[in-house]
Amino acid sequence: MSLTDLKRKKPKQVIKSVSVDDFIEDANNYALGKASILSIPNAEPKGLDKKSAKIYRHATFTLTEISISQLDGLAKETKIAKSRLLRILIDEFSHRTAEEQLKVVNKSKKNEG
Repeated sequence: MSLTDLKRKKPKQVIKSVSVDDFIEDANNYALGKASILSIPNAEPKGLDKKSAKIYRHATFTLTEISISQLDGLAKETKIAKSRLLRILIDEFSHRTAEEQLKVVNKSKKNEG
């Protein structure tokens, strides 16, 4: 066995024929933020592809056991990857005013100590 045998192979994409009415209904659902009626139920979430991987950098953080268990719970409950959840939370925090950020920081200090 060579190293090329260890390369990850892309899963075959299932092509589903769709009627015009289903396509339009799905477009309406998308516009309203509803779930797609055309989604494949057992499809595995895609990882980072070569193009998107260039915008990400690996980072290491130290978290408390409580934070880790909360993050695990959120990831399982929402079915969102932990790294994506952290990006969402960072973005939400960064869009708050300085006063709102200070309130969150002070609240978290009380909960830690």
